[in-house]
Amino acid sequence: METATKSRAPHLSDTQRLAWLRLIRSENVGPRTFRELFNHFGSAQAALDALPELSRRGGKKTYRLFSMDKAEAELASLYKMGARLVAMGEPAYPPLLRHIDAPPPLLAVRAREPLQQELTGTQKTLAIIGARNCSVAGAKFATKLAGDLSAEGFTIISGLARGIDSAAHQAALTSGTIAAFAGGIDTIYPKENMELFAKMIAANGAAISEMPMGWNPRARDFPRRNRLISGMSLGVILIEAAEKSGSLHTARYALEQNREILAVPGSPLDPRSVGANKLIQQGAALIQSTDDILEIMEPKISMSLPLHQGIDEPSMSWPALEQADADEASNPLNAKEQDRQAVIDALSETPIDQDELLRFTGVTLQTLQLILLEIELAGRLERHKPNKLSLIHSDRA
Repeated sequence: METATKSRAPHLSDTQRLAWLRLIRSENVGPRTFRELFNHFGSAQAALDALPELSRRGGKKTYRLFSMDKAEAELASLYKMGARLVAMGEPAYPPLLRHIDAPPPLLAVRAREPLQQELTGTQKTLAIIGARNCSVAGAKFATKLAGDLSAEGFTIISGLARGIDSAAHQAALTSGTIAAFAGGIDTIYPKENMELFAKMIAANGAAISEMPMGWNPRARDFPRRNRLISGMSLGVILIEAAEKSGSLHTARYALEQNREILAVPGSPLDPRSVGANKLIQQGAALIQSTDDILEIMEPKISMSLPLHQGIDEPSMSWPALEQADADEASNPLNAKEQDRQAVIDALSETPIDQDELLRFTGVTLQTLQLILLEIELAGRLERHKPNKLSLIHSDRA
């Protein structure tokens, strides 16, 4: 029985899925906080039960839990439109995405057929991204690369934006292509791509989103979407990226996630090529043909095989789908007031490394993590990369 459990990840029960959804949708809970809460309390339901008291101890008078009625309504709306929620650790969760920093615990996925084949059935995934206001030549090259790579068995991932994204999705229709949304899974953006998206779904393509149903994307939601695009891919191909474009944000995520970065050079006189050209100067692979991509990606594909051959959880601590609530008894549920005050006093609006904070305060790691959760749930803590923390100014809290 143990062997079977390791070789095949379990599914959440309906009750567990609702608890996971309520937790990730509750106030001040993001993917990283979800993970900390789950690892501390042992289950999503136990974390939900603790949230109001945790936030109170962090300094917040009232706390908004995501209600059961709203969670049930969101699930019903997803099922009605042919979408579903996939939890990290379940078979249909994109395997490469599990290994990024703070992966979404739940993904809304929309497809005509079950996503086992679209998201986990291929070992060859590539993102093609670039300028929305692309040139005719850029769109033509994106079309050629996406078509050629699809014929070679690659699944093409992009963001359904205008320009390069649209050209890549269109050329990859026959083999199935995946779009990552910045808004809700029911929110096609831009509207002009509704017809293209319908073709994608009809051709066994798919869409993913971590945002709630009905969510209209804001500017700050696109970087979150971009980390999904790079996170699902073995490599990211950039075609026409301006100096401060969203495509360069995706490239930065790709670098952090140890993905291959491939850039198509352009004219130095075209501002749409400045970003891609600079990436090449900084070490990105220069791409002039499909053969260039195949040559570069072959060793990357071989190295990725272990990620796809099984669906065990990564070695880092992350919610196990069937972890028992009994584990929570071993964790401190209430830090001493002097420890809490010591941590709050040590924090400021200037970011400090968590390890330095641990040494300075002298509290245990478990106690520090609990106090940080309390402050974060109260909306008073900001996390910075790589592992730094600061208090949020009272005007923003």
